[in-house]
Amino acid sequence: MEKDKKRSSTIVIIFLIGTIILIAKALQLQVIDEGFRNRASSMVVERYTQYPSRGLIYDRNRKLLVYNNPMYDLLATVKRINPAMDTNRFCSLLNISKEIFIKNLDKDWKSGQFSKNVPFLFLSKIPANIYAAFQENLHLFPGFEITIRNVREYSSHSAGHFLGYIREVNENEVENPESIYVAGDYVGASGLEKVYEDELRGSKGYRYVLKDNLGREEGVFKDGLLDTRAVSGKDLISSLDIDLQEYAESLMVNKRGAIVAIEPETGEILALVTSPGYDPSLMAITNPNRGKFFQSLQLNKDLPLFDRSTSAQYPPGSLFKPLLALVALEKETLQPNRTISCNGAYYFGSMRLTGCHNHATCRTVASGIQNSCNAYFVTVFRELVDKYGFYNPSRGLDTLNTYLERFGFGKKLDIDFPGEKAGNYPSSTFYTDWFKNPRWNSVWIRSVGIGQGELLTTNIQLANAAAMIANRGWYYTPHIVKGFNDDGQQIPLKYRTKINVGIKTQHFEPVIDGMEKALLAGTAKSGFIIDIPICGKTGTAENPSGKDHSIFFCFAPKVAPKISLSVYIENAGFGGTYATPIASLIIEKYLKGEIRGDDRKNLEKRMMDANLLNVKP
Repeated sequence: MEKDKKRSSTIVIIFLIGTIILIAKALQLQVIDEGFRNRASSMVVERYTQYPSRGLIYDRNRKLLVYNNPMYDLLATVKRINPAMDTNRFCSLLNISKEIFIKNLDKDWKSGQFSKNVPFLFLSKIPANIYAAFQENLHLFPGFEITIRNVREYSSHSAGHFLGYIREVNENEVENPESIYVAGDYVGASGLEKVYEDELRGSKGYRYVLKDNLGREEGVFKDGLLDTRAVSGKDLISSLDIDLQEYAESLMVNKRGAIVAIEPETGEILALVTSPGYDPSLMAITNPNRGKFFQSLQLNKDLPLFDRSTSAQYPPGSLFKPLLALVALEKETLQPNRTISCNGAYYFGSMRLTGCHNHATCRTVASGIQNSCNAYFVTVFRELVDKYGFYNPSRGLDTLNTYLERFGFGKKLDIDFPGEKAGNYPSSTFYTDWFKNPRWNSVWIRSVGIGQGELLTTNIQLANAAAMIANRGWYYTPHIVKGFNDDGQQIPLKYRTKINVGIKTQHFEPVIDGMEKALLAGTAKSGFIIDIPICGKTGTAENPSGKDHSIFFCFAPKVAPKISLSVYIENAGFGGTYATPIASLIIEKYLKGEIRGDDRKNLEKRMMDANLLNVKP
């Protein structure tokens, strides 16, 4: 018994001694030993951003248009920089001056935007060759670290406006409470990059690391439980046919204007050309002369940054005539076989009001379109506006405008592209205010009947109208995205919803016949191709300040059309002089893959060589 008591006492004593030793050691480490205490307090957790790869962009045939290349940024943490570091060597390795070194470290520490304990961007866009040499010596410069990001590169020198470019976020975007961006991030600034920023951007990942007071990694924080992986952006398949885009751009060199090509069956935009344009590769973040290049674009008098395909608003000229005919046929103020005489002008009584050119008497709607007769369509316009009486033009004009809006005029089509303008159609209220006379009449506004006056349209609207005619009364809202290369995500519903314009199918046949005859033996003969039935309409839009604009819209082939397009060339004269042959070359290239025959190749050369930039705008 006595023996058991001694054994128990011994065990208790051992435990007491062990406890005292542990308490003493803890006291030494946490209170007495300053080295351990300082080491613990010097340990910090730093969060490192893992940047995602931005989604790639392809054309409709899966040709890669925009891809990523690595770019290196150098971050600095002021508190961890060794004051005795060899700044000469540092600057030499990075190919920067001492002044830049000092300037890049000089931050407004009181603003709250920067902290001497937190890494900030010291130098961006370090070239790969400089990065390689610096990386080998990075251990000599505590307080500095490299982060890798991806930037955009381009496989084509075309489609600058279509593809767009990225830029650094601005102060407002960073300070917005709902913003997901921080200083130094990149964001889509124009074109596809801007519209589909959410899909292309991806999601950042984060890595949490323990570091000592010298900036050396001590390990992963909490075994990486808080770390997240970056998620790459979605790859985007655009509707663009890059081969067609490049060809169309080559035809528009040294010209001001635009071309829009659409696949009627789907509403997908095949080409979106504005001229003059710019090479997207020169807007890459990695281009050291990007700023100077952008400034040169801003100062260029021909406005290469202005997108004439969706933002320029022009009178449609005679391209309005087929659309007017459709409405008049639907409202039964016009019959397919209506004859309207023309003696070189439209006359009201004995007054010669609107001139016309010499042609045979138009005995049908088709021949009126074929010959683009002004007298024919001023008459059609006036009879439609006067449907409810000469002294009640408001109701007739508003009826016409109802259909124009269904065709996509006077409003934005809501395409997936920035900067689209609405154009304009004049309302009855507008004319009452304009004339300051409620008793205005159809004679006063007759110029609208031939696409002039207060009518304004965009190239995308005209190309879409051609698609609507090609489809005999319906269209899909034009769009520049075809799909995504991920989990089968569909494009937005509005681009998959068919829009019916409310014109009976039979009314399209005389109009389409007239558009075909315009190329067979009418105002568009310069665009005729023997084995491709093109249906189109020329236009010459009046320009009070200079030479008139050359316009043409069309589709081909006549049955089961594959392409519709609008060509608008500023200060180029008659529609048949430049716009029509250029459109026909684009159609031939798209449908046949090449320009065939010596005559067509000579025409191609003449269009490419034409320089219209010096024509008075």
